[in-house]
Amino acid sequence: MAKSTVLILGASSDVGKSLAEYYYSKGYGLVLAARNTSLVEAYLSKWPDRNEVKLLSFDANEFSQHKEWFTNMGIVPDITICVFGYLGDQEKASRNWDECNRILISNYSGAVSILNVVAEVYRVKKKGVIAGISSVAGDRGRQSNYFYGSAKAGFTAYLSGLRNSLLSSGVHVLTVKPGFINTKMTAGLNLPKPLTAQPEQVAKAVYLGCKNRRNTIYVLPIWRLIMLVIKWIPEFIFKRLKL
Repeated sequence: MAKSTVLILGASSDVGKSLAEYYYSKGYGLVLAARNTSLVEAYLSKWPDRNEVKLLSFDANEFSQHKEWFTNMGIVPDITICVFGYLGDQEKASRNWDECNRILISNYSGAVSILNVVAEVYRVKKKGVIAGISSVAGDRGRQSNYFYGSAKAGFTAYLSGLRNSLLSSGVHVLTVKPGFINTKMTAGLNLPKPLTAQPEQVAKAVYLGCKNRRNTIYVLPIWRLIMLVIKWIPEFIFKRLKL
């Protein structure tokens, strides 16, 4: 791949597919990574053109293989976007460690493991962009999703520290906070339309955020105000709210 390339980790997700479409329309080569590559293959089969598209199997849970996986990719992508995640079942996770651990690994440990590898390669090359899809859920813990929220809070802090660490190497790190997204992961939830982004909106926001070297973006600006208000509520009041 001679042109600029983007690695999308979690390419089988709705947002991953929209990112692939958007970046491809901008002339980028694609490296699409997913655990279930058959879902991506089925999606790509509808494309009229698949030049400069590489599909790889990737499992966020296989920490010990991440370094070898990235090294053997054959190219070093100019941009790496970590979009995989798992909303999970809050109630089930509170009494079932397997569900809780899946939430933590999918949203934090797995992402940190692979991005550590990417970051060190970019540090040596002194160039590259990393984008991580975090969440407004990580801005303050709430009873409705504190397992998912705590993992995303950790991921947000990780990306912030990574951005600080890589600045002197010329590597940029973008934190993306979409809020609600209309995807199969949120299917069945009663989401308020004014606060819900479409996957295509997230893809465009990520592209512009990387291009303009933004630090943190809220895909829908209203979420910045909402979370500012939520963070400023005193704890003695906040702990009594049903959020």
